[in-house]
Amino acid sequence: MGTVLVTGGLGFIGSHIVDAALSRGWRVRIVDSLRTDVHGEQASSNRHGQYLRAEAVAAENLSVIIGDITDATVCDDALQSVDVVCHQAAKVGLGVDFADTPDYVHTNETGTATLLAAMASHGIGRLVIASSMVVYGEGSYRDAMGPARPLPRSIDDLENGRFDPISERTGEALVPELITEDAALDPRNVYAVTKLGQEQLASVWARATGGRAALLRYHNVYGPRMPKNTPYAGVASVFRSALARGEAPQVFEDGGQRRDFVHVRDVAEANLAAIQWTSKQVAGHCRAFNVGSGDVHTVHDLARALSREYGKIEPIVTGEYRLGDVRHITASSQRMRHEMGWRPLISFDAGMSELAHAPLRADGR
Repeated sequence: MGTVLVTGGLGFIGSHIVDAALSRGWRVRIVDSLRTDVHGEQASSNRHGQYLRAEAVAAENLSVIIGDITDATVCDDALQSVDVVCHQAAKVGLGVDFADTPDYVHTNETGTATLLAAMASHGIGRLVIASSMVVYGEGSYRDAMGPARPLPRSIDDLENGRFDPISERTGEALVPELITEDAALDPRNVYAVTKLGQEQLASVWARATGGRAALLRYHNVYGPRMPKNTPYAGVASVFRSALARGEAPQVFEDGGQRRDFVHVRDVAEANLAAIQWTSKQVAGHCRAFNVGSGDVHTVHDLARALSREYGKIEPIVTGEYRLGDVRHITASSQRMRHEMGWRPLISFDAGMSELAHAPLRADGR
């Protein structure tokens, strides 16, 4: 099989990829900074066992480097005798405020650039990179006249509870559809801009070096080991953490935001499929793939599904909003299914039932 480097391999998604790769016979090297806004104040190099399954920790073909990929020396050490890189390390979420911008750019774009430069130096030509649905901005829509792209939602509309994008041509609410990889890209927050920057850097690296890259645009990933009690966590973790504290999930807007919630083990399998895909491509090939379940649910559906597992704690629809959020975005993952043979296997109901009782990461993670 060879050796795969998983950056961010002690994180939520990365740790599941490590488990999956080890189970398939790969030798796995992890590089992870264990930064405190992801892993908590108590994170240290001797605690990595809690992030992986017991059999993974005991595996002889697993090694862990604690270090930051923005450091060229760390990248050089991590890439020794590596065959393929699965790049998951990133600062995620909308952040706290605009003051987070330099950290997002440094961690996500400088980190990726440093890693790619080291890969070029080592002659490593296969890359799978974690991108995100956020590069699209809003999802796909149409009105009575055909496909339509909405403008960013205004503060005035949001303040007055007008959450659905309106067609400039008809004045009616736009109808959401599944988005494909060929849709125009329109990042609308700092995190989204840096994810697009990572994609573009990977594309330039592929052309310049003859490398082959799969850009996996994750939709809303959920499952065991999600971080909790952090402003960078996803909505599923926020709701689950509230319920665990005996509090009602606070649902923003009217709860009608359409999303594609995909289980983390399905995402791990998508990464393994993409690793194999890179071995079969021509030099310089770089291609984007949506990774979603294909099953559309609203944010309110998510809150209710988790609340059912906790009995009488019903979600509360608050009408609040975050300016960087988009209204509807759901995935067509047909390209991934057709070109890689990948299929999501975990249903929304089964996944939510598991998440409601699965351990999340300790406070701060």
